[in-house]
Amino acid sequence: MKYTYSFPKADVTVDAVVFGLGVEGVLSLLLVRRGRPKEPFFDHWALPGGFIDMDETLEGSLLRELREETGLILPYMEQLGAFGDPGRDPRGRVITIAYLALVPPAAVKGGDDAAEARWFPLQALPPLAFDHAAILEAGLARLRAGLMVSPIARPLLPESFSLGDLQRVYSAILDQPLDKRNFRRRINDLVEPTGERREGKHRPAILYRFR
Repeated sequence: MKYTYSFPKADVTVDAVVFGLGVEGVLSLLLVRRGRPKEPFFDHWALPGGFIDMDETLEGSLLRELREETGLILPYMEQLGAFGDPGRDPRGRVITIAYLALVPPAAVKGGDDAAEARWFPLQALPPLAFDHAAILEAGLARLRAGLMVSPIARPLLPESFSLGDLQRVYSAILDQPLDKRNFRRRINDLVEPTGERREGKHRPAILYRFR
């Protein structure tokens, strides 16, 4: 299919802000190392993503790029917003649609134009290509703002969990310790008991799920 325009046309990309929890319960970000020498920011770390194909939906393009560049299959994503400052990409006028996703711990491997894919603790990130630092900041703000009003952290937890499990996840996302009593009061409307308990060395823990 051919396209003809009598005016300048912007290109469109998709980018993914993908958070996960590391083995020590530390909030981590999925990044890829750019592997094409003739493209800008070669050998720099960036959010996974790329240009959309003409016959793809935005979501379909994002899922394809993640699969090709990292091997990751997303269980959840939501649109974060559009980023289109004129100078954000040295190749020309490029607007990107960013998405936010959370995943449980997952192995990743670089592929396609990504020389490497890796999880980085949020407190130890390398410099990011393009305007990806600003996109990350927007994604982190969205995640943190949604914690107390929605089940946005659901992908980081099993189907049933203790309130202690939930508090540890929230503390990792917010990067701060949480007062136990105040935390449980604030999330009371988000969770409900499953009627089951987790047996262990200490007092059995009541299990909950998101409403």
